[in-house]
Amino acid sequence: MGMEKDFRQRVLFTLLEIPDGKVTTYGAIAKRLGNKNLSRAIGNALHHNPDGKRFPCYRVVDAKGRLSKAFAFGGEAGQKARLTLDGIEVQDGKVDLSRFGYFYE
Repeated sequence: MGMEKDFRQRVLFTLLEIPDGKVTTYGAIAKRLGNKNLSRAIGNALHHNPDGKRFPCYRVVDAKGRLSKAFAFGGEAGQKARLTLDGIEVQDGKVDLSRFGYFYE
């Protein structure tokens, strides 16, 4: 249980590196944490985010820029609303990663 909590904390703190007005992907976070195969575990950790205001999990989309239907704070509509407030355009449930993507490099 302690290792799982440590992993979740590492995931949450990587969210603080995402600049305002940008999004990242589950895969980019996994790569940032040293294992590109952890995308599902990243999603699970984000789903258990205890504080959506402090840790902006809404800034995470899939590899194609699609929003999360299981977003912990209001589903896809809630994620879209938060992204829009950040100045990130969402069209047809997707974010243009070439314009709004951030990949920790």
